[in-house]
Amino acid sequence: MSELSRLYRYVATCRGAYFTGLFWLFGTNGFALLIPWLLKLAIDSLGKQGTPMHSPAWYALLIMVSALLQGVIRIFSRTTLLHAGRRIEYMIREDLYAKLLTLDLPYFSRERTGDIMSRFANDLTNVRMLLGFGMLNVINTAIVYVAALSLMGHISIHLTLCAIIPFPLTILIVKRMSASMFRRSQIIQEELSRLTSKVEENVSAAMVIKSYCREDAETGSFAKISSSYLESNMGMARIRGAMIPIMAASGAMGTLIVLFVGGSRVISGELTLGDFVAFNGYLAMLVWPTLMLAWILNLLQRGAASMSRLNEVLEAKATVREPAQPAPVTINGNIEIRDLSFSYNDNPLSPALSHISLHISKGMRLGIVGPIGSGKSSLVRLLPRLYPVADGKIFIDGTDINQIPLKQLREAIGFIPQESFLFSRTIGANIAYGKEGATREEIENSARLAGIAPDILRFPDSYETLVGERGVTLSGGQKQRTAIARALLKNPAILILDDPLSAVDARTEEEILANLADYYGERTVIIVSHRLSALRKCNLILVMDEGRIVEQGNHGELLALQGRYAAIHREQLLRMEIEGY
Repeated sequence: MSELSRLYRYVATCRGAYFTGLFWLFGTNGFALLIPWLLKLAIDSLGKQGTPMHSPAWYALLIMVSALLQGVIRIFSRTTLLHAGRRIEYMIREDLYAKLLTLDLPYFSRERTGDIMSRFANDLTNVRMLLGFGMLNVINTAIVYVAALSLMGHISIHLTLCAIIPFPLTILIVKRMSASMFRRSQIIQEELSRLTSKVEENVSAAMVIKSYCREDAETGSFAKISSSYLESNMGMARIRGAMIPIMAASGAMGTLIVLFVGGSRVISGELTLGDFVAFNGYLAMLVWPTLMLAWILNLLQRGAASMSRLNEVLEAKATVREPAQPAPVTINGNIEIRDLSFSYNDNPLSPALSHISLHISKGMRLGIVGPIGSGKSSLVRLLPRLYPVADGKIFIDGTDINQIPLKQLREAIGFIPQESFLFSRTIGANIAYGKEGATREEIENSARLAGIAPDILRFPDSYETLVGERGVTLSGGQKQRTAIARALLKNPAILILDDPLSAVDARTEEEILANLADYYGERTVIIVSHRLSALRKCNLILVMDEGRIVEQGNHGELLALQGRYAAIHREQLLRMEIEGY
């Protein structure tokens, strides 16, 4: 039950709907409970001497009216409570989404996309069923049990005690089974999460799977996970299937005892026939709620297991947080790095960066080059605080970046990552994503600077062309240039290009860099590239290896060192000659 404690706040928000639903449930059950009593009065009136106060037809009419009113009020009770469950589902979904937007890259690098989607869909559905249909039946069962047992006791205390003899044993058995249901529900949700993740991964990697003819292997892998999910569900079904007969058997045994004991009392004259019929009517009303208890327990355990998974998201904490005491700062582009070391997953044995110290003045162009895994991307990702940074390591305009509000810091930085992500929208909308309320002129100007404008104009719908999911309809180079245009539209004080031209040829790269030369102006520009041609005009070039700066200087100075930079330069010149040949 502790897993469900977070739901109290949501239920309290909809308490008006729940109280209204409770009122309607009292109404519908009141008329339902009236029917056996009217039947008792009708039967007793037949055995009375003389002329009865009301004829059987009168009681039949009242029974029909009670049944009609019960049905009408039942509609209102169900819709009110089920709608409350839907509203709470909406509120939880909004909170989950808002929470996800506050989490940082370390969280998303740990979690699977399919698992997150499974929590939003399947786990949230289980919670909604608990708060809607489950709550409806919990309240309804409580009302029926209390009212029916009270009326049965009014008719005969002894007969009521006989009817509930099997119940204590039944409750003990069900309690033990419900604990097993909770554990199995958690396993089922985890299996479903694996299944969803597998589907999401295979859909995203459809091109790779087909290119390597791995359809059969992936089908087999999916079948294995699906089979495990099936077995988990079958285990739950077996428990649920055993629970329902147990609940039914308790009701049947109670009925059998009542027929034997009550029949004897009617024969002996201790109980009227009308009382006996009404008692059995109320006992019959307990059969369905008793059977529903098993289903309610199943809903409760599934909802608790699902809520425990949702709580993991709602309670997750971002490692990159807003400063407790933000410092006022105007970001111009002066960057200072002091003895910076960094490792992913807080693993000091494999640092991504080691003892980096650097000063970048406003308007300076910094180039970074090095082999794969040398720490180039790690360094530039820390500037907008995409990953946590220790205090006193990175300063922008003299202020520790951990004291700068995240929104202000990231709005001042235009970051173009290696892997360009495009939304399933138009090309124009993807570019405009960089600035809220961007005009068409601003979008087109950014596209021209990024060198994507000629390609866009060749599309039939120009800037209104839909790019498909993840920009699937565009080439790698077109996606990269669209991402560049999106960053340029921000008009940032600091522009970071993390090898964003790797998918274009050298000539196109030269054209784009020439367009950007005028755009740079007084902006601080950091360019990560494996092509030295993109770095020639930089004021300072860093050569990195194994997380350290091994060489630094401008293009001419590094060539004169005859070190690693010069070796890379010779290699690329040779490659260009071979390609030209």
